[in-house]
Amino acid sequence: MNSTVHIMNILLLLLAFPGIAQETARDWASLVGQRFTARRDVVYRSTPQGELKLDFYVPYGKEPGPTMLYIHGGGWQTGTKEQYVLWYLPYLQLGLRVVAVEYRLSGRAPAPAAVEDCRCAFLWVAKHGREFGVDPERIVITGGSAGGHLALMTAMLDDSFDKACGIDGPPPKAMAVVNYYGATDLIPGWREQKPHFLKFFREVADPEALAKRLSPLTWVRAGMAPVLTIHGDADEMVPYGHSARFHQALEKAGVANELVTIPGGAHGRHTWTDADTIRVQRHIEAFLAKQGAVSPTGEGK
Repeated sequence: MNSTVHIMNILLLLLAFPGIAQETARDWASLVGQRFTARRDVVYRSTPQGELKLDFYVPYGKEPGPTMLYIHGGGWQTGTKEQYVLWYLPYLQLGLRVVAVEYRLSGRAPAPAAVEDCRCAFLWVAKHGREFGVDPERIVITGGSAGGHLALMTAMLDDSFDKACGIDGPPPKAMAVVNYYGATDLIPGWREQKPHFLKFFREVADPEALAKRLSPLTWVRAGMAPVLTIHGDADEMVPYGHSARFHQALEKAGVANELVTIPGGAHGRHTWTDADTIRVQRHIEAFLAKQGAVSPTGEGK
């Protein structure tokens, strides 16, 4: 790709930090550290496999505001909350707070541990987040691949999973979900005996029944949080048909949702063109503005 075009795309992604007009990408990078602080390794849950932690990226000296709860991907078996920190930057740029979630990977504990952990993280942030600058009524949940699946499950579950979290009070409702190519039906992956599915569902008495229970398609119903799904139609890991079926099911249930298709897009947004990445970001900004998480000008409210 022409280097000038590449540089311009990066500039477009990073421009317009809230409150400062026409900053360059270099200015934004220089100023972000004095505007946001990181509070690392806040324990939200203790499990037989050890403590689980959250990282908070929040602006200095501001009232609680809209927040992106970020759940990393990696086939439920790899990844860390620190690994994807650069993907948080566009959300910080919009004025959102970001909370990154650690959950038990499948090598540490099989299903449904990861789903349970992410749900518990959401409940914990909704209850305790104000002291970290989070508005509990304005939490958007996002993730890619396995993280997309977990983001959907976190937002869509009823309170049947919540007792294990030990957090009192009525369950919160997510403001919205931004789902990057998350699997919405786990039964085909289990039946095909894909390695990461085998690892995720090991030691489970009835894997197919649990796969159905952990499938977002199972939980589609009226009154859910709005969903933005982004998926490449050449995805070799999670078939595009997952998102198409999910979109249809949400439409039938009357749930506000959008499906953004990346023509020729493979699995993993790092493989997409700069133009597609920027186009997706504009969709996310418009979607978040529609939900009231950011202003129409693309700044956190």
